[in-house]
Amino acid sequence: MEKKKGRSIQPKKAPRKKTNKQEPLGLTLKKAVFGIFILINIVIVAALIAPHIIKKEKKEVKISVKTPAKKEVKEMSPPKLVLPKLPTFEIFPKEEISKTSLPEIKQFKGLPKVAIIIDDIGYDKAVAEKLLNMGANITFSVFPYSPFGKSIAIEAQNRGYEVILHLPMEPVEYPTVDPGEGALFTSMSPNQLITKLEDDLNSIPNIKGVNNHMGSKLTTNSTQLYQIFSVLKKRNLFFIDSKTSSESICQPSARLLKIPFAQRDIFLDHNQEKSAVLNQINNLITISTKKGYAVGIGHPHETTYHAILSMITEIRNKVELVEASKIVAVP
Repeated sequence: MEKKKGRSIQPKKAPRKKTNKQEPLGLTLKKAVFGIFILINIVIVAALIAPHIIKKEKKEVKISVKTPAKKEVKEMSPPKLVLPKLPTFEIFPKEEISKTSLPEIKQFKGLPKVAIIIDDIGYDKAVAEKLLNMGANITFSVFPYSPFGKSIAIEAQNRGYEVILHLPMEPVEYPTVDPGEGALFTSMSPNQLITKLEDDLNSIPNIKGVNNHMGSKLTTNSTQLYQIFSVLKKRNLFFIDSKTSSESICQPSARLLKIPFAQRDIFLDHNQEKSAVLNQINNLITISTKKGYAVGIGHPHETTYHAILSMITEIRNKVELVEASKIVAVP
C-alpha cells in the first residue's frame, strides 16, 4: 500500500448495485384506491351489459331449439287423407215415368226373371264388398274412371258377377248438376262423342253392356243416340235405359240399330228409408209376375244392401235373379 505524505491511500471500492427504494405509504394507498375505483367501474359496466347479452343468448337458444322442433312435428305428422269426391248418384224423376209398352222380349219358362242392377259402383269399396259377399246374382254397373271401379269390376268378374258400364250422359239440369267424368254431352261433335265413348268403354275391362247415368237430355237426341248405339253394336254390347226422361227415345233407337235392349221398371231406393226400399222390391216382384221379367235399379247405399239382404230368401222363392244380359233382347 502506498503512502502519500504520511497518509495511506485506500484502494477504490467497487460501486454497489442500486436497490429499489420502498415507496412511501401515501403513494401506495393512492394506487390501491385507484385500482379499486377501476374494478368498481368494470363491475358496473358488466352489470349493465350482462342482461342484454343474456337476453340475446336466450333468444338465440330459443330460435335454435324451436326451428328443429317445428321440422320434427311436420315430418312426424301423418299425411292428410284425401277421400274421393262422391258424384251425384241419380236424378230421380219427380213422378214415376209411365212405361212405353214393350213387346214380349222372351218367352220365359219357370219363375219370373228379375235383374237387379246396382249403379254408381266405384267410389265406395266397403259397400261394394258387402254386395259381393251377399251371394245374390246382381249386376254391377261401374262408373268410368272411378277410383275403385276397375278393381271392383275385376273382383266381381272373378266371382262370377256380370259387370256393365254406367255411362254418364248430359241431364237437363246441366250445368247445375254435373254428370261426372267421362260424360257425353249434346254439344259434342260426332268425333268428340265417339272418342269419349270409346275411352269410357275401355276404362272398365270385360263389360257386357251399358246403362245410362242421368242423361235426361242426351237420351232424347236421336242423332247422338244413333252414334252411341252404332259403337255398342260393333262391340256386341247391350243397352239398358235407366229411363230418366219420359221423352227418352232409346227404345226406338235400339230397335232401329238392332241393339239388345231393356229399360228400368223401378228405382229401388229413390227413398232411402228401409221400409220404402223393401216396398219397392215387392213392387219389382209384382211387375215381374205380370210380364215375365222386370229390371230394378238400386245404388250402393247401406240401406239398399240391408234391404236386399233381408229379403234375399223371399226374392229367390218368388223370382229368379238373373244377370241383366238374360233380360235384354232386340225390341
